[in-house]
Amino acid sequence: MSDSRRGKRPLVADRRYTASPKTARKSKAKPKAKAKPRKTARRRAPARRRGGLIGLLQRLIGWVVRLVWRITWRVGAVACLGLALMVGYYYTTLPDVTELLDGRARGSVTLLDDQGRVFAWRGDQFGGAITTETVSHHLRNAIIATEDKRFYHHFGLSPRGIASAVRINLSEGRGPLSGHGGSTITQQTAKLLCLGVPFDPTVQSEADYEADCRRGTIKRKASEAIYALAMEAKYSKDEILTVYMNRAFLGAGARGFEAASQRYFGKSAANVSPAEAAMLAGLLVAPTRFAPTNDLARSQNRAATIVRLMNEQGYLSDSEAREAQNNPAQLSQAAEARAGGYFADWVMSSGPEFFTRKTTEDVIIKTTLDQRIQRAADDAMDWVFENKVRPGSKAQAAIVVMSADGAVRAMVGGRETKVAGAFNRAVQAKRQTGSAFKPFVYAAALDLGYSPNDTVTDEPLTINIPGSGPWSPRNYTNQFYGKVTLTEALKDSLNIPAVKVSEFVGRDLVRQVASDFGLESDLAAGPALALGASESTLIEMTSAYAGILNGGSSVQPYGLIELRLLGDEEPLMGTGGGIGERVVQEQAARQLIYMMEKVVSDGTGKRAQFGGRQLAGKTGTTQAARDAWFVGFSADYVAGVWMGYDDNTPLTGVTGAGLPAEIWRETMARVHEGVPAKPLPMMGPSNAGAEREPRGGQQTGGGAVGLLEGLLRDILGGGGTSGRPAPDNVHGPDR
Repeated sequence: MSDSRRGKRPLVADRRYTASPKTARKSKAKPKAKAKPRKTARRRAPARRRGGLIGLLQRLIGWVVRLVWRITWRVGAVACLGLALMVGYYYTTLPDVTELLDGRARGSVTLLDDQGRVFAWRGDQFGGAITTETVSHHLRNAIIATEDKRFYHHFGLSPRGIASAVRINLSEGRGPLSGHGGSTITQQTAKLLCLGVPFDPTVQSEADYEADCRRGTIKRKASEAIYALAMEAKYSKDEILTVYMNRAFLGAGARGFEAASQRYFGKSAANVSPAEAAMLAGLLVAPTRFAPTNDLARSQNRAATIVRLMNEQGYLSDSEAREAQNNPAQLSQAAEARAGGYFADWVMSSGPEFFTRKTTEDVIIKTTLDQRIQRAADDAMDWVFENKVRPGSKAQAAIVVMSADGAVRAMVGGRETKVAGAFNRAVQAKRQTGSAFKPFVYAAALDLGYSPNDTVTDEPLTINIPGSGPWSPRNYTNQFYGKVTLTEALKDSLNIPAVKVSEFVGRDLVRQVASDFGLESDLAAGPALALGASESTLIEMTSAYAGILNGGSSVQPYGLIELRLLGDEEPLMGTGGGIGERVVQEQAARQLIYMMEKVVSDGTGKRAQFGGRQLAGKTGTTQAARDAWFVGFSADYVAGVWMGYDDNTPLTGVTGAGLPAEIWRETMARVHEGVPAKPLPMMGPSNAGAEREPRGGQQTGGGAVGLLEGLLRDILGGGGTSGRPAPDNVHGPDR
């Protein structure tokens, strides 16, 4: 038999070994010897190590790397465990999402005018809870496009956003964490929640609490990041966005997008257009700066930027973006008007604190404000200062318009008409009243039975005031007019007759009449009382004149008609003012109106005339023209105007018969547009038909004899009770 392998090439496996045939036979006999190549490999490994210094360095570096790795992964594991524990802790503290929607520290007050229309808001407006499903999809998209375009694709933190923010901050010369923060919507929501720490008014003020919540330290940022991770674990993305939309502050006291939409556009957040949605989203970066009620053009420019972002990110088509750019959002009528800011502040300050300034409830207050009359007062103020006052003047003015029962219809507390929280000169500034006080002197005399036609002599007068010496009042013109009727004395605002009448009827009675009419400030004790040396507020003076118009009864000015809680039908309180007790007899009040009508028709108040209506009023100018007044009324409305400087600088060339009378006229002319003319409820003197003698002739009124005799006795006796003298240059007739 032939060998079958003869002539064939050796197998590859046979060539793996170079052993001799003898060795091969041994291997065939003992197959376990195949392990020898592995022993050879183990012997070669040490031979690859390098000796010397290089080898030592390599081994040292390797040891360090292994040590660092062992430390790093252990530290990392501990850090991850600590992070997990902290996230878990925050997770356990997070309540149901519905409990996080209304996070206001105080309630809101919504003010309605006399027709039930909203005209002002105070406190923190909420407007009601909204969700990502109930708001306009344009608003949801605008928020995401503006604040966090990867909101639905990250885990609560955005390393890319943080790196971008650091780069921008450094390029703008700020610190890496100063300025842009790179925060996600989740992180911003964590900040709005103040990491779950509730507001406690017993520990700190609301301002301090919010400042603490907004701190930007590294430690605070780290805590916000951990809280954000917990929120991502607890809530869905839509729930986080819902919390954010309800808690964000958006300027003008609006908390949440529903309140902001109602505040600026008068509509629900469910119905906003792309342009309106962009304007609302633009408020997030700087609510006060970009509030449309502060600067509409700036807010519209910011909204235009957001419209471009929405278009670039595919939320708006090109045609929708063009439509939004060409038709920017506009304010609602109520937001644009910003009517009655001073009035709203006054109502808030005069109502119960726990339902106004410090309310924790949502309150609705119906008021006496008439927005048409408020616009008239605002426009009159603006017109006079634009057309009658020199540019750059710092002079101020205030206006109050009310009904005869004390219902305040309009209020302007300064030249800036669209404000909130500003100094209100109509109710806060106490100023000397000057000759505007004189009607109360004559009211006291008329109530005692004297007639408007009774006479008094206008002549040099000196009264000796115990402790102060002689006091000699004088008229504005430095002239004397002899015998004048009481009507003429008031019409021409003569000082000496007013002092004589006051001294005769008694200062105490004059003071009592003025006080009962509502002048609550301390009234001067000396004879200068008759010339308006006392201080009062404009609203007090206006309501006192309203008492004259209504027939002689006191008036408590009021602006609140009813107050109720949001959602309740029954009011918690009603009107807190109106007509009070009678001060003087009705006949005396009607005769005083007759005298005051002569002031406007033929006296110092001629500039107040308009439209051929019967009007009554009185001018007033104080020492060195520091204050100028005109207060008066038609048959329908009472209005008061004050003008002066906040620092008591004298007015230049201004008296009550000048600019205040013009502001009054411009206001009342606008107020009476479309209002039928009515006669004043006045009554002439019983001897009005008797022939009057010229000044210096014989008296015609029988009561005047006793009046003059009494005055002479009073003067010779030293002028009655002591008091501080008026300055020598107290004005008389206002020119």
